[in-house]
Amino acid sequence: MSNSIEELAGVRFLLVAGSNTTETHPVIALRMKRAVRNGAGLVVIDPRKIELTRFASRHLQLRVGTDIAVLNAMAHVIIKERLYNAEFVKNRTEGFEALARHVELYTPEYAAEVSGLKAEDIAATAREYAAASPKAAICYTVGITEHSCGTHNVQAIANLAMLCGNFGQPNSGVNPLRGQNNVQGTGDMGAIPTDLPGYQKLEKPEVRAKFEKAWGVTLPRRRGVTKITAIDQMLRGKMKAVYIMGENTVVSDPNATHVEHALKKVDFLVVQDIFLTETARIADVVLPGAAFAETEGTFANSERRVQRVRKAVEPPGEAMADWQIILELFKRMGHPQKATEPKEIWKEAASLAPILSGITYERLDKEGGLQWPCPTPDHPGTVYLHTDEFSTGQPGFFAPVDHIPPAEEPDPEYPLVLTTGRRRVTYHTGTQTSRASGFELLVPHEWAEINPHDAEGVGIEDGERIVVASRRGRVEVPAKVTDRSPRGVVFMSFAFPELTHTNVLTNDAFDFITETPEFKACAVKIEKLAAPAAD
Repeated sequence: MSNSIEELAGVRFLLVAGSNTTETHPVIALRMKRAVRNGAGLVVIDPRKIELTRFASRHLQLRVGTDIAVLNAMAHVIIKERLYNAEFVKNRTEGFEALARHVELYTPEYAAEVSGLKAEDIAATAREYAAASPKAAICYTVGITEHSCGTHNVQAIANLAMLCGNFGQPNSGVNPLRGQNNVQGTGDMGAIPTDLPGYQKLEKPEVRAKFEKAWGVTLPRRRGVTKITAIDQMLRGKMKAVYIMGENTVVSDPNATHVEHALKKVDFLVVQDIFLTETARIADVVLPGAAFAETEGTFANSERRVQRVRKAVEPPGEAMADWQIILELFKRMGHPQKATEPKEIWKEAASLAPILSGITYERLDKEGGLQWPCPTPDHPGTVYLHTDEFSTGQPGFFAPVDHIPPAEEPDPEYPLVLTTGRRRVTYHTGTQTSRASGFELLVPHEWAEINPHDAEGVGIEDGERIVVASRRGRVEVPAKVTDRSPRGVVFMSFAFPELTHTNVLTNDAFDFITETPEFKACAVKIEKLAAPAAD
């Protein structure tokens, strides 16, 4: 997040795009609701009628995969009506003229035709966002990024924020809400194909030299590969061994049958996890890890806040903390490490990553949490980013992007769009929540949310077991007939893999820049279950 969670309560206008915040980030949603109570405007951009729309002044219920057309049309209105922050654009950005020419074609009327919205609603949202600036914030999650044009979606959002000067100010910014616990911290530590700890680029010679000296190793000059590329290399026999840590890949990845085939093809598969997941069951070796309350260390949350984690109970059986397992592997491979506890591991990382240099365990114990960048021991941490300049030291660059439809659109054979997501009590793949009886009472199984018009067309009643099928597979699931899904859209989560393996349906199209899979759109059909044959 460019800004902080608490700041959301003080915004004048909030644009939430592709984020079912009340179900996936309920604590952050409380700040959004507080902002509305304080008089802020709230506009939700989402194909589904999610819970947050009850608090919104406007719901832009667009067609799946048409975000760029709408965002570009908002930029069109802001530029045409001279509502942008001219001083910010002049002093802190580049490429304004190119963006202005590009969005001339994206009139509200054109965007309305593409998205199914009303042109006046698009224009009104643009005016409200500009009028509230620089106290207007944008929040988004995987409803924006999990498309084959996900990077361009984010760039279109950044264009809007820069137009209106919504960077480097409190109660503003562009705020991606992280999808899982400590995803931010994992990225901070370099678990990204392009980066070393602190988002330092592996391909820069001076960065490699620093880490090679500290670690006494020779690092590759080329970046690593994403999981999408890795799956392809497994299938082609180019990747022989795979180590999966804390991820239930055969459930969470798209086109799951394809992914499982790839993992079974490698010579050696290691899974490190706290439960025997569907992925762990096909592994050659399972290393039992410890849960969050069974280990020491740090987490970093969506607002870049680093906090201490302290052990409450001992790990059961042979389970060990992840850091202990990794250090033991170093030792057995003949490369014992100097660090022997989390405090020392953090100290090493902070010494090599300038954005973390001022954060120590002593400060975390005393101050409770610090937001990076925190470059020196006396630095208070950074509540919001880009105050005087962008983190690159360069002007912000407007990136003209075009509407790109989903890779697989409906057709006569598969006339509906499946979009996937999460539910509040059945978190992610259900690895943890499916084991708690309390959650089971709230949501005992998966269902396919179908609009009443689509259900009537096939003769489906609420609660009836049906088949949802795509070009890759088919699943049986109870139907939930509801107007939460718009016409032509089916919604399902992937939290019940044993009964409803949703990701056998999704396709493996991906964003060509980040290689993020397109979980949010694939073509499907719904069918009534065939009656059992007579004996």
